[in-house]
Amino acid sequence: MAQDSQRIVIPEALQLSRDDIGVQFALMWEFVKAPLIVPLLQLGVVICLIMSLMLFCERVYMGIVIVLVKLFWKKPEERYNWQALQEDMESGNSDFPAVLIQIPMFNEREVYKLSIGAASNLSWPADRLVIQVLDDSTDPEIKQMVELECQRWASKGINIRYQIRENRVGYKAGALKEGLKRSYAKHCEYVAIFDADFQPEPDYLRRAIPFLVNNPEIALVQGRWRFVNANECLLTRMQEMSLDYHFTVEQEVGSATHAFFGFNGTAGVWRIAAINEAGGWKDRTTVEDMDLAVRASLRGWKFVYLGDLQVKSELPSTFKAFRFQQHRWSCGPANLFRKMVMEIVRNKKVRFWKKVLNKTELVFALFLFICGCYDYVHGKNNYFIYLFLQTITFFIAGVGYIGTII
Repeated sequence: MAQDSQRIVIPEALQLSRDDIGVQFALMWEFVKAPLIVPLLQLGVVICLIMSLMLFCERVYMGIVIVLVKLFWKKPEERYNWQALQEDMESGNSDFPAVLIQIPMFNEREVYKLSIGAASNLSWPADRLVIQVLDDSTDPEIKQMVELECQRWASKGINIRYQIRENRVGYKAGALKEGLKRSYAKHCEYVAIFDADFQPEPDYLRRAIPFLVNNPEIALVQGRWRFVNANECLLTRMQEMSLDYHFTVEQEVGSATHAFFGFNGTAGVWRIAAINEAGGWKDRTTVEDMDLAVRASLRGWKFVYLGDLQVKSELPSTFKAFRFQQHRWSCGPANLFRKMVMEIVRNKKVRFWKKVLNKTELVFALFLFICGCYDYVHGKNNYFIYLFLQTITFFIAGVGYIGTII
């Protein structure tokens, strides 16, 4: 009797179809899906709905905060200790800190004159400013043109240095890292970074540097990009709308609430001591700017975003340039998250909510996949076909393969 009680009861349908393996598997699936698979899928759907609700709440939170910021928040100049730097007849320019300007370049035939000219026209004492053109160009003709442009400004009394490397190890991060090692850069306290297509206004440093001088806890002052070719075509207009939300809402809210927001890679001024404390520039991902910002934030440094400190720039106006930019922006954060997730979790200086890094594309890919599986099991209208296709789309975006094939 004991043996009979422990014997597993097999449905008669299975016993009658032992010779047909395919039918047996189909019947086994019918036997286990209701008590086992369906509850797991339902749990997955609930989890994804909760994650989607979290994303929705985040958007609502940002919307509420940005309204409060615009209506009631004080301006950054009032929230922080900000005093304009003045030239003293007795002490001269000693009150002005030494600033390094870094302009990384790579085969920038069209815009190199604009960026070098804008940096050379910055309103800052000449003896307290060093401009460093980091040229990683592979075209000898472009290299010669950039070097001649630097020599032209040097003949006007501008302290500008033209730097090249034997190889492109580390790409932009490697160039910035090598630039900080130069002997003439050792005495600089701050470094402003401008990509080759960015043109700062003459008063950029006079508005940004006082935040760093008078507030030792601030590591970065980030300016806003202003797109000079936003109306060139439909592609640039769409990019402008997307990036306007990033600057107007995400970075404004992050700065106002002392939450994390990333360095945009250009149009920002860093405290060099903060860069060194965070471990310097690293080339382990394609988003070296976000990598440095995350590491500095984990060490307790604060960032300030100035929405009215605008720097001219250009948007990619061709699909080829746009897709490579999107590949870098989508692939880099995913790789960085994988490399730093445990460091973020273990860090005790950062609050829990600042540790929650949302990867929207992967969240929706998982949500759509579970919905597709649920529809495949219980649905009758074959919606799972469209759900699985959308899952593939969001997954490709989430893992960073946009722009790598087409």
